[in-house]
Amino acid sequence: MIGETAVSRRELLKRLGMAGVVTLALPEFDRVLAFQREVLKAGATTAGVLSATDAATLAVICARIIPTDESGPGAAEARASQYIDRALGGWLASSREAYTAGLAAVDDAARARSGKRFVELAPAEQDAALAALDETPFFALVRTHTIQGTFCDPAYGGNANFVGWDLIGYPGVRLNVTAADQRMGAPAKPIRRSAYDYAMFANTMGASHAH
Repeated sequence: MIGETAVSRRELLKRLGMAGVVTLALPEFDRVLAFQREVLKAGATTAGVLSATDAATLAVICARIIPTDESGPGAAEARASQYIDRALGGWLASSREAYTAGLAAVDDAARARSGKRFVELAPAEQDAALAALDETPFFALVRTHTIQGTFCDPAYGGNANFVGWDLIGYPGVRLNVTAADQRMGAPAKPIRRSAYDYAMFANTMGASHAH
């Protein structure tokens, strides 16, 4: 985690109260659903809207917010930045200008400080650069969306290979809870399926989705 009050990734998740996947406010969730309908119609390869330079900068920022470490994969493996980039063409369209301006400012600050682009800095230097932005609205925006992209249902374009769910111990949607599950004597066996792989949920999207 970036900033003077740095905490471990485990502590970050604990503070967020993340016993399961990150949830969204209802109005925001409605926008996600609408965007996901568009994604399902267009196909899983829907492209992002950021320039190659901005996309690279965003990818590194996401990777520093939830880094890969000894406890497992992070935002990079979850493809959180791709989730954000794609969503900027849909339900996050209102944030597109904020991202374009913010990512350019991050690169400009890095060049002014070291003569290098942000992506060319060493990890410790990247953390120092982001620490200066820790209290800004832009950093809060990216942090929120990085968390969403890491722990969302994979149907939204993040949480690739369910790495986010594995990180927080969320076993996935289950339609049947056995007596053994209820006793919670052992971790539940992961069910690596999107909610929208189930017909009852796929119908809410107007289409079925398969991985």
